[in-house]
Amino acid sequence: MIISPPLLATERTVTWADIEALESQLAELKALFLKQNPNVLNAKTVQSHLPSETELTTQGKHTQVDVYATIRPTLGMINEQPHSYWDVGDALSHAGFKVAQEFAHGWTAQLHGEWSIDLANEGDFGKSRQTYTALTTPFGRIGIGKQRPPQYLFIAEYVDIFNHASSPFAYDPQSIFFVDNLITYRLDVKPFTFIAAGQYAGASHDKQTDLINIGLSYDTKTFHAALTYQQNDIFVAENYLGENRIWAASLAYQFNKRFYAAMSYQAKDYRRSAFADTHKGHTFDLSLAYQLAPEYKIKTGVFEFDDANMGSLDSHTKSQSFDGFNLTLEWLPIAPLRVHLEYLNKSYFYQTDIESISVGLRYDFKQRWRFD
Repeated sequence: MIISPPLLATERTVTWADIEALESQLAELKALFLKQNPNVLNAKTVQSHLPSETELTTQGKHTQVDVYATIRPTLGMINEQPHSYWDVGDALSHAGFKVAQEFAHGWTAQLHGEWSIDLANEGDFGKSRQTYTALTTPFGRIGIGKQRPPQYLFIAEYVDIFNHASSPFAYDPQSIFFVDNLITYRLDVKPFTFIAAGQYAGASHDKQTDLINIGLSYDTKTFHAALTYQQNDIFVAENYLGENRIWAASLAYQFNKRFYAAMSYQAKDYRRSAFADTHKGHTFDLSLAYQLAPEYKIKTGVFEFDDANMGSLDSHTKSQSFDGFNLTLEWLPIAPLRVHLEYLNKSYFYQTDIESISVGLRYDFKQRWRFD
C-alpha cells in the first residue's frame, strides 16, 4: 500500500481538516514502517519521554567493584654499628577489594577488605590492614571495623611518599596507621572534611573508649591543611598506665606539575599515672618531591622524633629519639611500576645510629568493574 498525502496548495487557505488528514496519513505511515522494521526504536519517542518519579528516584543506581594489589620488595644494606648486613625487605605489600553499591540517591553501602603480604619473611598473606563496612548517606558516612583513622588520613598520608615501611619516619614509631574496633563518622562539605573516630575494644580494658581521634581538613586541587586531636588509653597486662594526647597539624602544596612539598607536626603528651609531671614529645616530617623528567623523580625527607625520655640516665637508655634524612631516586618507566634507590640516615640521640642503602621494585595492579 502506498499512501500519497496531498500537497497543500499555497493559493488557498489551510484548514484544520487538512491538518487532521495529514496526521492520520502520518500515523498510518508510522504503523506501516514499524511493522516492516520491528527492531528499529523510534528515537524521537524516547527523547521526548519524560522520566516518571520512580525513574528519577532510581537514576544513578550502580555497583562498583575494585580489586587491587601492590607488591613492594626491597633489598637493602643496613649499617648498624658494629654490624652491617644485607636484607630482603618489604615496603608494605598488600592486596584487597572494595565494593560500593548505591541503592538510592545519596545512599551507598560499602565493604572493604585489605590484607598485608609479608615479602620480608615467608611471603605470608593474611594480616588484616582494613576490614570494615560503611554506609554513606546525605548526612555523612558511618564506618565500623578496622580502618584508617583521621590521624593518618589528615596528617601522615601527605608526607608518606617514600618506598619504605617506616615512612613517615618521625610519625611511624608511636603513631597510628590502622585501628581495629573503630567507629568513624565522616562529613564532606567541600572544601572541608570532618572525621571523628572512636575505638571500642570491649571489656578487655577498664575504659569505655580506648581511643578518640577527630580531625578537620581543608583541601583544594593543590593545597591541603589539617588539624587533628587524638587521645588514647595505655594498658599493659590489663593495667591502666595513663594516656597519650596528641595535637597535630599538616600542610601540603602542589606548586606545579613537578614540585610537591608537605609537612606534618605532632605535639604529644605522655600522661602516666606513675609520673607527677607530663612528659612532652613531638614528631616532625618534611617531604619534598621533584619531577626531574617524565620518567624520573627525586624525593627527599627531613624528620625528627622526640619521645620525651631525656631525664635521668636510665631514661636515656630507654629513649628512641632520633633525627635524620633520606634521599630517593625513582624511575617510572610505566605508570604501575616504580624502581627506586634510597639512602636513609637515622641519628639516635642515645642509641646506635642506623644508615641504609636500598633498591626496590613496586608494581601496582587495579581492576574496576561497574554494574548499572
